[in-house]
Amino acid sequence: MRRLGSWAARRAFLLAVVLPSLIGATYFVGIATDQYVSEARFLVRSRSGTPGGGGGVPGLGSLLGAAGLAPANEEAHAVREFLTSHAAVEGLKGRVDLVEVFTRPEADLLSRLWWDDPERLTRYFTSMVSAVYDPSSGLITLRARSFRPEDSYAIAEELLVLSEALVNRMSERAREDALRVAREEVAVAEQRVAAAREALTALRARQQALDPSRGAAIATETIGQLEGQLTVARADLAARSRFMRPDNPGLIEVRNRIAALERQIAEERQRHTAGEATLATQLAEYERLMLEREFADRQLASAVASLEQARVEAQRQQVFLSRVVEPNLAEYPLYPRRMMNSLGLFIGLAVLYGIAKLLIAGMREHAA
Repeated sequence: MRRLGSWAARRAFLLAVVLPSLIGATYFVGIATDQYVSEARFLVRSRSGTPGGGGGVPGLGSLLGAAGLAPANEEAHAVREFLTSHAAVEGLKGRVDLVEVFTRPEADLLSRLWWDDPERLTRYFTSMVSAVYDPSSGLITLRARSFRPEDSYAIAEELLVLSEALVNRMSERAREDALRVAREEVAVAEQRVAAAREALTALRARQQALDPSRGAAIATETIGQLEGQLTVARADLAARSRFMRPDNPGLIEVRNRIAALERQIAEERQRHTAGEATLATQLAEYERLMLEREFADRQLASAVASLEQARVEAQRQQVFLSRVVEPNLAEYPLYPRRMMNSLGLFIGLAVLYGIAKLLIAGMREHAA
C-alpha cells in the first residue's frame, strides 16, 4: 500500500511538474524564435535647476552642472510614460509597420502578434518595448525587442525621434505659457498708451493749441507787455504836460495812445477773465491727460522689460533631449532566455506542486 502511494506521488509529480517542464523546455529551446534587442540611453535635461546626482553614471551630474544643465525630472517621467503608451504606437504609424514587424514569418506561434486592433497592439507593444528611468543619473534606458535586428533598431530609433519631438513640444508649450502673460501685459500697456495719445490729440484739436498752458502764459505775457507800454505812455504824457499846452497835437496823440492801450488791456483782461474758468478746465484736462500718458509710457516700458525677462527665463528653462547611447544593431539574440526560462518554469511548478501537496495533506488530516 505504501509502495502504491509512493508511485502515485511520483506519478503526480511527473504529470504536474516534470512533463510540463519538459514541454516548456522543448518550446524555449527548440521552438521559440530568437528576439533581438536594440538599446538606447538618453537624458532629458534643462538649463535651470540644481543638477542631480551622478550615482548611475560617474561624473554625469558634475558634467551637467558644469554646463549649466540639470535633469528635468518631470519631463523625463513624461517621456518614459509616453514611450510605452498608445500615443507612441500611434506616432509610429507611417514610420514603422508594427503589425508587420511583430508578425514576421519566422515568429513562433506563442511569441507573434495575433491581433492588429489598437488596444491589443498597444498591449503587445508594451511587452516588447521598455523604458526605465534612473533618478540618480537622470538616464532613461530604452529597449526594443523584435524578431529581426533591423526591426528593433528601427523601433528604437523612431521612438527616440518621437521623444525628441515630444520634448520640443513640451518645451515650446512651457515657453509660450511663460510668455503669454507678459505679452498680454504689453498689449494692455500699448492700448493704454494709444488711448492716452488719442485723447491728448483730440484735446489739442479742440483747443487748437499744442499746449494750453503755453496759451495761458502767452495771454498773461501779452497783458504784461500792454501794461508796460501803458506805463511808458503815461510817463510820456506827464513829461509833455509840463511844457505843452493841453490842446497841443503831440499831447493829444499821447492821450489817444493811452486810451487805446487802456481799451486793449481791458479787452484782454475781460477775455482772460471770461475764459478763465474754461481755461482752468482745459489746463486741468490737459495735465490729467499728460499724466495719464506718462503713466502709460512707464507701464509699457515696464511691461516690455518684463517680457524680455520672461524670454530670458523661458530660454533658461528650455528642455532638451540628449542622446547618450545611440540605438545598436544587435548581432546576438538576448531573448528568449532558454535555459533560465526552462529552469524557472521547473522551479515554479515544483513550488506550486509542493504547496498543493501540503494543502491536500492538511485537508486530509483535518478531515480525519
